[in-house]
Parts: sequence; structure tokens; C-alpha cells
Amino acid sequence: MSKRAIITGVTGQDGSYLAELLLSKGYEVVGAVRRASAPNFWRIQHLLDRITIKPADLLDQLSIIRLVEEVRPHELYNLAAMSFVPASWDQPMLTGEFNAQGVTRVLEAIRHVDPSIRLYQASSSEMFGKVRQVPQNELTPFYPRSPYGVSKVFAHYITVNYRESYDLFAVSGMLFNHESPRRGLEFVTRKVTEGVARIKLGRADKLSLGNLDASRDWGFAGDYVKAMWLMLQQDRPDDYVIATGISHSVRDLVQVAFGHAGLDWQKYIKTDSTLIRPAEVEHLIGDSSKARSELGWGPSVDFPGLIRMMVDADLERVAAAPQSADRLSTL
Repeated sequence: MSKRAIITGVTGQDGSYLAELLLSKGYEVVGAVRRASAPNFWRIQHLLDRITIKPADLLDQLSIIRLVEEVRPHELYNLAAMSFVPASWDQPMLTGEFNAQGVTRVLEAIRHVDPSIRLYQASSSEMFGKVRQVPQNELTPFYPRSPYGVSKVFAHYITVNYRESYDLFAVSGMLFNHESPRRGLEFVTRKVTEGVARIKLGRADKLSLGNLDASRDWGFAGDYVKAMWLMLQQDRPDDYVIATGISHSVRDLVQVAFGHAGLDWQKYIKTDSTLIRPAEVEHLIGDSSKARSELGWGPSVDFPGLIRMMVDADLERVAAAPQSADRLSTL
């Protein structure tokens, strides 16, 4: 009998790659989505005839319970969140409701309906924030620097608490930044690669960015969802850092992206102080040695390869779009 899995946040970058992975392994996949007047299915359009979409909302406990009761999954991947870090300063309360209390609602639903369900909770490298050690591993103390990071710390520890209090198979993946051509345009990687494509094709002449010296550990989202699945196949639940172990600055990102398109980035980049975070996270780099040894996981796409992949995809997309098209239509 095939396994059943629920993915919250299935319409997002990670949800789409995870759905593809689970389908390739013979899973029955149910994607949970919030009701909306305008469905946002562009990332999973090619999967809609192979997965089931059901309504649920992390703000509504009853809807989560109903979903879990109806589907009775073997695994539940909670990827839904308010995921854009800068927006968390504008909506700190809503960020907490989704990212912290929302996770508690999922845990409660599993505890009451079927404690044998295995849960993956999407933790974040933003929990490390003002880092206490470099690189960061599973034992590094948290020091979040945004409402988003704070909410993810709560979610992480409530998952640990339910695992230890109720013997749930509940794990957290502390994933460092992971990108792809399916990333939203509000994220800096996609903002840069889409900006490069627009400049290359004559649709724009400048690109505004904030702190070019901020560094991140960037990997490919398609690699990272494999780690999510591997965590739920283990004999015992545990938490893992997932990262490449190599850090790059936004300046490095810009140089690779513009260079791949044959452009001199210094002619097109404009720095904008309004785009700098109130409290910046300067240097994140992950130590994934535990995941590599215990899960057998490792990244297959390096940083230059990732950025070139994203630039190529954006060049193709921008070239195919009419010049009058709304550039935000793919968000």
C-alpha cells in the first residue's frame, strides 16, 4: 500500500519540489491550501492531475483537524508559513500566528487524531540570527534578529516539546537558504536573476539592492526537500541542519548572475538604504555534517550552478512574456 502525505504550503517553492519527490516514490500526495479568490498554482500546475488539493488554514484549528481526520496521512510536511523575512516587521502578529501558533495547531491535530503520523516541521537558519558560532550546527544557540526568526524559534521548540511530551515522531529541519527558479520575486536571489534577465533583454536598466555584504549559505531547493523526506524515514526522530557549508555574499550573487549574462554588474546596481533590514543577519553558514553522516544527504548543485540555472530560467520567462505583462504575475 502506498504511503499518504499531506504537504501544507504545497503551492510554494519547497512544496512543489517535495510533491514531485514524493510522487516519484509512489506516495499519494495531498496538498493543503488556504481558500483564496485567485488560486496561486503556477508552481504545481503540472502536478494537479496527480495530487489532491484540500482546503486548510494554519489559523483555523478545526480545518487542520478535519484535514488530518479525512486524509489520515502517514507523513505530514508543514511547510506553510509567512516566509518573507522583511515582511515580518510589517506584520509581526500575523507572522507569529502562522509560524508559531500555526505549528502548535498542527501538532495538536496530530496528537488528537493519530499520534503515529510523522511530522516534518520547517525550521530556519534565521533562528541563529546574530550568530554565536561559525559555522552553525544543531547545538548552536539561537539569537533571532527578526519577528520571522523569533516565530521560527517558537515553532522549533514547540515541536521538540511535543516530541518529548507525547512521544510524537516530530522533527525539525533547520534549512539554510535554498533557492530555485520557482523562488518568489521578493527574495533577493530571484530579484537579482530576474533583474539580470530584464536588463539583458532591454526591459530594465537598473537593479536596486540593499546590503551587498550580507552573506548566506545558499543551496538548491530540489536538494533540500530530499533531506526533509530522509528525516521522516529514520528509526528515531531528530533535528538536522541542512546546508552546503559554503557562504556567499549578495555581491557574489550579483557577480555570478550578471557575469553569466555577459554584463558588468557595476553599471546596473543601485544601492538603496531603505532595503536594509532593521536588524541585519550578517553571516550565516551551516554545518550539515550530522545530516551527511546520519541521513546520507549532500547537495548536488553548487552555488554558481544554482545561480546560472535561475538566470537561464528567468531569461526564458522574460523573453516569452509580453513587455506589458505585470512582472509580479508569477508571485
